[in-house]
Amino acid sequence: MAAASRRIGLALTLTAAAGLGLAAQEAARPAGQEAPRPAPQLADVIVTVGAPSAVLRFNNRPITTLRATVFGRPPAERAAAAAQFLDRVVQEGTAGTVSTRLLQGFSMVSVGSRDIFSIAPQDADQLTGETLEGKSAETVTNLQRALDEAVELRTPRRLLVSAAQAILVTILLALGLLLLQRMHRGSVDRLLLRAEHKLEELSPDLQLLRASRATALLRRGLKVAFVAVALFFTYNWLTFVLRRFPYTRPWGESLREFLTARLEAFGLSILQGIPNLFTVLLIVLVIRFFIRLSHHLFQAVEDGRISLPYVYPETAQPTRRLVSILLWLLALALSYPYLPGSESDAFKGVSVFVGLVVSLGSSGIVNQIMSGLTITYSRALRLGDFVKIGDVEGTVTHVGALSTKVKTPHAEDVTIPNAVVVSHVTTNYSRFAETEGVYVPTSITIGYDTPWRQVQALLLLGAARTAGVRKQPKPVVRQTALQDFYVQYTLLVCLEQPHLRAATLDALHGNILDAFNEFGVQITSPNYEADPEGRKIVPQDQWYSAPAAPPERMVDGKG
Repeated sequence: MAAASRRIGLALTLTAAAGLGLAAQEAARPAGQEAPRPAPQLADVIVTVGAPSAVLRFNNRPITTLRATVFGRPPAERAAAAAQFLDRVVQEGTAGTVSTRLLQGFSMVSVGSRDIFSIAPQDADQLTGETLEGKSAETVTNLQRALDEAVELRTPRRLLVSAAQAILVTILLALGLLLLQRMHRGSVDRLLLRAEHKLEELSPDLQLLRASRATALLRRGLKVAFVAVALFFTYNWLTFVLRRFPYTRPWGESLREFLTARLEAFGLSILQGIPNLFTVLLIVLVIRFFIRLSHHLFQAVEDGRISLPYVYPETAQPTRRLVSILLWLLALALSYPYLPGSESDAFKGVSVFVGLVVSLGSSGIVNQIMSGLTITYSRALRLGDFVKIGDVEGTVTHVGALSTKVKTPHAEDVTIPNAVVVSHVTTNYSRFAETEGVYVPTSITIGYDTPWRQVQALLLLGAARTAGVRKQPKPVVRQTALQDFYVQYTLLVCLEQPHLRAATLDALHGNILDAFNEFGVQITSPNYEADPEGRKIVPQDQWYSAPAAPPERMVDGKG
């Protein structure tokens, strides 16, 4: 700094000499001769711009920003030299009032009677409208505050008072958080008890209380409120404590300004976004109206009250869901430009990330969804149908966007991906069961020595005795094969309830065996090499040999 002062003094001397020379030339100039140009200011001669700017900091507080290179010294070197000079002034105890004065185009900053550093006109940011006078005034204010805090930092009595205040506020915060926690527990218990009483009044058997998550949601909401209040008090405590000490005071002030600025920005964004939010609300209301209209329309189609082209009662419900999804997507597309923050980089980044994740992981899901649409609109099956998909046979309990669920006769819940359903042959036993009737086959083999008409009559007799077999259409018997040792007969019956297929066939087989035994007809399966000595039948008096027991009621004296 001393070298800089000498350089400035030398430059001032040269400038003064230049001024005296110009004055002499002015006196000797003849009348009418043009006056020479004024001598250039020192700040216009020794200052350059181009080096990176530097912030002068003292006692952890920013004083000013230097941008010019003076006497070949870049801004960073000027800031470091000024900070060292200020440390020396404070250590020597010669700090005083901060002032500025103009000197050859520079603004010289002084503490007491000592010049500390200078501010060149090029240090002001002209692009933001900053002037040398305004920058000097701001520098004086910041430097005076930093010097006062530096003096305070070296005053033990004031530091002890600040430490006592910080300890007292910390104790108050701990007591407040403890009291708040107890109040939170008490309020949660009381509110949950009242909520449970209300739910018990609505559902005395406690089913609603167990099924709903109202109490859990209430508990979670109260916990979130407690955490928010605790964080608010902690934030203010931290701000207060940091502002008690000179070195950390700028941090406390920045925290307070940050919270104030964020709240102000949040409030302004809400006020500015009210018209856009109103537009979004209007879009949502219009779309919701059309969704409800479509819901009533497709519900009427499902109930059979009206008919629409290419819409069937079994496809009305999935079509309603698709229309609702498309309408909500339309609402999202229309509302997107009006959503607060939709133009921000964060919002766009999240949108791109979600789109990337969906595109990378949706190939299999899209395949299943398209297969589900194929199943639905091909009307291959519907809820309650008894079907056979590949090797799985059972009742359809769920047709979803990704999979189909089938309940087998053994009470097994089988989940089949929709793509698998589409790739396999699906047999529906229920589609024509109520109208034309679906024939279920069962086969039996009888020797050639038994009249085929008798076999047909016995098979029809077994079908007539079986509960669950429809009278119309009538059962049919067909001779489906003439084998080497026997004739294969196939009985076709229509079931009243296709989903009871296994139980009905079990009863039918039992009645067929009883009918053939009753009339002494031998069933020649498996194969045999020679005719037996006697017929292979079960006499009627041995039908219920131990441990079997006869039924309580007999039909026409027969089982």
